[in-house]
Amino acid sequence: MINMDKKTKVGVIGVGHLGRHHTKHYAQLKCANLIGIYDIDEKAREETGSTYNTKPFDTMDALINEVEAVSIVTPTHQHKVVAEACIKKGKHVFIEKPITNTVMEADRLLSLSEEHQTLIQVGHIERLNPALIPLSNLDISPKYIEVQRLAPYMSRGTDVPVVLDLMIHDIDLVLAIVKSPVEKIQASGVSIMTRSVDIANARIRFKNGTVANITSSRVAKDRVRKLKVFQQDLYITIDFLIGLTEIYKVMDRDQTDPAATMSAPLESNGRNRQIFYERPEIKKHDALELELKNFVESIQGKSTPIVDGVAGRNALEVAIQIHDTILEDLK
Repeated sequence: MINMDKKTKVGVIGVGHLGRHHTKHYAQLKCANLIGIYDIDEKAREETGSTYNTKPFDTMDALINEVEAVSIVTPTHQHKVVAEACIKKGKHVFIEKPITNTVMEADRLLSLSEEHQTLIQVGHIERLNPALIPLSNLDISPKYIEVQRLAPYMSRGTDVPVVLDLMIHDIDLVLAIVKSPVEKIQASGVSIMTRSVDIANARIRFKNGTVANITSSRVAKDRVRKLKVFQQDLYITIDFLIGLTEIYKVMDRDQTDPAATMSAPLESNGRNRQIFYERPEIKKHDALELELKNFVESIQGKSTPIVDGVAGRNALEVAIQIHDTILEDLK
C-alpha cells in the first residue's frame, strides 16, 4: 500500500540554467525530499548545492543510489544514457524535452520502464500554460490549428534543430488537442545562424481531417507564442506570452452563455444566430512547479503524468519526421 503522506526522495542530474530551477522547486515542494544534485561541472554543482542547501554528489551513480526519482536536465544527447542508468536501478525519471535524440532510444526507455515498473514523465511544460486551462471546459474538435513560436537568437539550445528545440512544444500540444494519427507531413525550413535548421514550417494532416500549420523560428526580432483553433461554430485564439485567451462561439439566438458577451446578431442559412465572445480570467501559476509536483504526486499514486513517456516519444517521432522532411527539401 502506498503511504500517501511519505515524501519522495528526489535528485537532479544537470544543474545548468533549467536544472537550477528544478532544484529550486524540489527544495520547496512539500511532497518531495530533495536529496541532492549532480553535474559534471564541479563548480556548478557546488554553487547550486550551496544556494539550495542540498548535497552536491561527486558521481551520478552515488546520487541515483540515494533517491527514488530523478529530474534529468542534461543535454539531449545524454538523456538516453542517464535515464537508462536510473531506470535500471528502479528509479522514476522526469526527462526534459525532447525525451531522447531518436525514437529508437525513446522506445528503449519505454521498454525498460515497463520492465522495471518505473514512471517516465517528459517536460513538455507548455501543457501547463495557464492560458490553456479554459480549453478544458470546451468540446474541442478542430478542423484547423495554427501555431507560431518565434524567438530572438540565443546560443543556448542551438545544439539541436529548431524543430526539436522550439517546435516540439507545439507538436506535443497539437497531438494532445487533435488525438488522431498523423496522415501526412509537409515541411520546409532554412539555416541562418547555425549549421542546423533555424526556421521551420510544418503542415500536418491528421487521419480525422484536421490540419495543423506550425511555424517556429529562433532568429526573430520579437518573441511570439500564439495558438489559434478553428472548428464548427468555435474559434479560439491564445497568446501565451501575455496570458490572453479569447473564445468566439456561434450559437442560435435562443441560446445563452452567461460567461460571454454577445456581439451583433447575424443570419446564417435561414437561422437567426449570434456570436458570443468570452475572455476567461487567466490565473497565473508557475508551470514548472506544477509539472514537478505532478511528477512526484504521480509517483505517490495521487495523480497521473500530464505528459508521459509515450506522449513524449510520439512528439519526438513527429518532430523527427518534420526535420527529416526539411532536410530532404533542402537537398
